Amino acid sequence: MIVFDHVSLRYPGTEGGLRDASFSISQGELVVLSGHSGAGKSSLLKLIPAIERPSSGRVLVGDQDVGRLPRQAIAFLRRRIGLVLQESRLLLDRDIFDNVMLPLLITGHSATDAAKRANAALERVGLSGRGKEMPLALSGGEQQRAAIARAVVNRPSILLADEPTAHLDAAYARDIAALFQSFHAAGVTVILATHDADLFSDMQPRRMTLNQGQLNAQEPA
Repeated sequence: MIVFDHVSLRYPGTEGGLRDASFSISQGELVVLSGHSGAGKSSLLKLIPAIERPSSGRVLVGDQDVGRLPRQAIAFLRRRIGLVLQESRLLLDRDIFDNVMLPLLITGHSATDAAKRANAALERVGLSGRGKEMPLALSGGEQQRAAIARAVVNRPSILLADEPTAHLDAAYARDIAALFQSFHAAGVTVILATHDADLFSDMQPRRMTLNQGQLNAQEPA
């Protein structure tokens, strides 16, 4: 489903990015990316939905070379991909329900269908009945659940998460980890970048370790 073919990503004037990474990820895999801060985990994730373009090499998602996609095609690529960031980035002037429903309205779904899917996504993450609350009325863990609901409301085949349990206490972190496990069990390809790889060890993920932009090790599930 995803192939990195000798991919490098260089940021001018910095040592960050990615260096000559080659690997493939099959449909339905659960992959945990680990490594120190600045190791290249976020850079790797951003290349998959074409948030960043490779400096060299190819990134393939399905049969598409995402580094060569024209701008209008990137929007269609991203409909297949859910993205969860370290910060929830919910819109503070909209309630939780409207935040979750927004991606569907942008992609042309009817208000009726968008509302139905938003309710289903909120129920999936344990926020049923909380949709009319504003983001700041929720705890940090609940805001992250809402962000996950927004990421999966389009029913993506690929789910990317960048430090999704950062700044959460142990109980909330375990709950968020269990959510990703449930999406993986449903057949979604899940790729997680985290400093706390042990939190996901019970899921028997495939582990990939990065160091200073270089892929140092891969461990099969």
